[in-house]
Amino acid sequence: MADKNSILICDDEPDIVSLVQRFLQLDRFSTLTCSNGKEALKTLEEKHEEVVLMLLDVMMPGMSGFEVLRTIKSKETYKNIKVILFTVKSFKEDKEKGNELGADGYITKPFSGNELRDYVKKILNR
Repeated sequence: MADKNSILICDDEPDIVSLVQRFLQLDRFSTLTCSNGKEALKTLEEKHEEVVLMLLDVMMPGMSGFEVLRTIKSKETYKNIKVILFTVKSFKEDKEKGNELGADGYITKPFSGNELRDYVKKILNR
């Protein structure tokens, strides 16, 4: 049976993925990982019923996080999946674009483990 509270972590930096995964597992979240936008969409296609939240890097090669977000929010199948964008960029325009595309939150790297875990819980409890 699928775990109904999985978090999909999508970032092209393996060290970030590993670190975020460890932080979230402290709160007993099940995690899935991918390293680019196309993998993210493939994972969602196969496992969308178990994913409750996606942590999505904005700047990735090939397909940006914004493109992935636009695709996710345009599909009825994924309407209940919350998305937090994360990036090293803290430009106001990027946050506005994320909001316009339907992001549920935005966190800037670097972040502490506690900051990330608290923010994830806050978004999930909305």
